[in-house]
Amino acid sequence: MNKNAVKEYAIWARRELIDRVSQKAFEYGIERDHIESVSGDVVKGIVLTSEQKVQRQALVTAINTKGFDQVMEEAAYTWFNRFIALRFMEVNSYLPQKIRPFTDEENKFNPQLITDALDLDFVDKNTIYSYKDKNDTDGLYKYLLISLCNDMNQYLPGMFTRIDNYTTLLFPDNLLREGSVVSRLISDIDEDSWNDQVQIIGWLYQFYNTEPKDKVYARKSGTKIKKEEIPAVTQLFTPDWIVKYMTENSLGRLWLDGHPNDEMKSSFKYYLDEAKQEPEVEKELEKIRAEHSHITPEEIKFIDPCMGSGHILVYAFDVLMQIYESQGYTQRDAASLILKNNIYGLDIDERAYQLSYFALMMKARQYSRRIFNEHIELNVMDIRESNSINYKVLDKFKELKPLATKLVDLFKDAKEYGSILIVNFTAQQLDQLENRLEEIYSNIGDGDIFDNRDTEDLYILMKPLIKQARIMSQKYDTVVTNPPYNPVSNCSVQIQDYAKKHYPDSKTDFFAIFMEKADSLLKKNAYYGMINMHAWMFLTSYESLRAKVLRTNTIINMAHLGARAFEEIGGEVVQTAAFVMSKKQLLNYKGTYSRLVDYNSQSLKEAAYLAKSNIHYSVSSNFSKIPGNPIAYWVGDSFYNCFSKGYSIDKISKFTGSQHITANNELYLRFHWEISPSDRWKRYAKGGEFRKWYGNIIHVVDWSDSALAFYRTNKTSNMLDQQYVDKDGITYTDIATKGCAFRYFEGGAFD
Repeated sequence: MNKNAVKEYAIWARRELIDRVSQKAFEYGIERDHIESVSGDVVKGIVLTSEQKVQRQALVTAINTKGFDQVMEEAAYTWFNRFIALRFMEVNSYLPQKIRPFTDEENKFNPQLITDALDLDFVDKNTIYSYKDKNDTDGLYKYLLISLCNDMNQYLPGMFTRIDNYTTLLFPDNLLREGSVVSRLISDIDEDSWNDQVQIIGWLYQFYNTEPKDKVYARKSGTKIKKEEIPAVTQLFTPDWIVKYMTENSLGRLWLDGHPNDEMKSSFKYYLDEAKQEPEVEKELEKIRAEHSHITPEEIKFIDPCMGSGHILVYAFDVLMQIYESQGYTQRDAASLILKNNIYGLDIDERAYQLSYFALMMKARQYSRRIFNEHIELNVMDIRESNSINYKVLDKFKELKPLATKLVDLFKDAKEYGSILIVNFTAQQLDQLENRLEEIYSNIGDGDIFDNRDTEDLYILMKPLIKQARIMSQKYDTVVTNPPYNPVSNCSVQIQDYAKKHYPDSKTDFFAIFMEKADSLLKKNAYYGMINMHAWMFLTSYESLRAKVLRTNTIINMAHLGARAFEEIGGEVVQTAAFVMSKKQLLNYKGTYSRLVDYNSQSLKEAAYLAKSNIHYSVSSNFSKIPGNPIAYWVGDSFYNCFSKGYSIDKISKFTGSQHITANNELYLRFHWEISPSDRWKRYAKGGEFRKWYGNIIHVVDWSDSALAFYRTNKTSNMLDQQYVDKDGITYTDIATKGCAFRYFEGGAFD
């Protein structure tokens, strides 16, 4: 797959589609700052049909609710989603209608959809003749594409919702011209990139979000991220080999624990064998293996609570298929059962859900030609909000109203909280609510038109809330995810308060919160795999989290990646570790750690991992011997013994244990070459690249009276203890992967 071509197309297509749908809105008298009133049936010289009048009014209502830019963004992405889905199915011959919507049999941009239009059974022949009589090929193509998308609703309802609202009004014009979004979809991305490579869907989604993400990061420091911006900022497509590492060592390990299978194990390229354990540990492991031997394929529950475009779920599908086949299931039966029983996923973004749904269905289609006709309801969804539910209508639940109210209260603004919401409903309670909701809906028609409308709205809104409560309440055998890396301080006060209350040990960042969340979703002795910022392993702010992890879990293995694990992210900012944990504390268990921090690219890290060139074995109970419980797996027994003998730097030095935090670096920090020497500026240690003994002192900090007043009073600032101001000392980088790097620091003013 040519990722550069995919990236360039996705970024361009987003701009192009937003321009095109905005132009269509303009044609109907709707602009960002002005909406024309409609006189009769005419607007800007266009005579509106009754259907178009309804669609235009719906568009105006949506703009008044969400804003012009948000509605145009959503409409653009709706068409982008459908175009890439149709292209994938076209190339792989998956469309049930046996038609090519964009090309002919030679993959030239000559839509078979047009040439064979009269042979299609999902269109109105008279409408086709009408367009042909008027020689309106563009109008005909629009009609055919919308009709095809609507017909696909019966096969893939999670991806192709019926297009009968204002989205139809905003259908982009001139798709048949050279250089259109569809034309370039064919010419810019080669056909081989689509051949059974469902990952292309995830890459297109991530690259489509490039500019929205850059726009958020370019804003002034401290600006809060809006709810609708969270997906673009936090979505990061996980490298394929890391997905396989996490899944094989969690889901694969769960199965192999109780069902040893050398052939399957040899197919797991990224599986890490267990280190040789002490006899007492081996006895505990035998008990776990005995428990796992009773698990059947249909009982396994696997979830990604931050599924994005479904990359992890798709590989889990492949592993589950191997498990089913090993037990004698046919591929066709297994494909259906995996979708029904095994795979669960959540995301805050509806677009991500649609792509996850689509990716899973395409994966199932690889194994079963009949999967589209089985009408399976997948256990993946975008998290829904309850904000629009009328509490008065909950009276219809009668004695279950308190339970229904609890559900509605829980999911207020749920897209902002996402999967970190703590959901405590029993299966019985949710069954009661669902049964009563079906009963209420079955009686529709007994009331007046307004009551019926309320009942229908209640059903449409409550049904998914019950489903997501079920997904978030139950326990799983395996959790695997790449959580969002997003400081909680970037979010609303409500999110910050929720994190402090429910996740006090990990409240600083979502990546840490999801470690606790993953653990809470697991059954006893189950596994979770995660790729995460490695800060949780070392920083003081995560000391309580580390203590909890070591107290309740066992680190089975780790691929410590460090910087540059994602080829799309350069520099040292994003430093990660992928790991697999068991929900059980196994004292004296010897974990396996692949140390990859010294390799400076994604491909080199993968190669080093496969070569097992830098493997360490460590008993996690040793970590608690060091103050702060750092996950220092690479140090030897002599290092641990230093602490057990009572050696401490505190006994020979004064240790501040803190740093000066300005809370506004843009205002109060400068490079020393940017300013003139004066007492106002003092030297400032700000970490930087790995460097021993001396260096990295290139910053200065404002020490004026006004700056000091800000540091003392701002809640997010941290004032350096006055006794250390102007003193020489030793400094070090707070987060490091290459070992200790202590450096001499010359204090005082910059002069």
